[in-house]
Amino acid sequence: MSQTTATPVTLTDSLNKQIANFSVLYVKLHHYHWFVKGDHFYELHTKFEEFYTEVATYIDELAERLLTLKEKPLAMMKDFLQQSSITEASGNETAQQMVQNIANDFSTIIQEVKQAIEIADNLKDDATADMLIGITKSLEKHLWMLNAFLGK
Repeated sequence: MSQTTATPVTLTDSLNKQIANFSVLYVKLHHYHWFVKGDHFYELHTKFEEFYTEVATYIDELAERLLTLKEKPLAMMKDFLQQSSITEASGNETAQQMVQNIANDFSTIIQEVKQAIEIADNLKDDATADMLIGITKSLEKHLWMLNAFLGK
């Protein structure tokens, strides 16, 4: 029986994965911002806008970091959809489902970013690790708040 070994994930791969994740999330958050309805409309409409504004900064920071490292960031929607670990909005979510989906997405991204931090640490790339730690810190706080909203 032949044994195959997985190709190690590079820092470039990890950062591009997060550019893809945040790009898909950016569009999803806009969708939720526009289509949220119900008792929590005002607070969620505002919160989703805050999230997509923050996410836009992450996309730019990650891409510019890759360019600084002489690498090429993903920059096409087809690549984002192909590489992303998260999915687009389905278009029929309730407000509660929207919040749960964002919480799930943040959890996925946090887990993957922590893996990227480990890769950056192994490469002694403190600047990239520091940037990713900042992203993680913010997403963990958002996740805590979303879970509190959901009663978890």
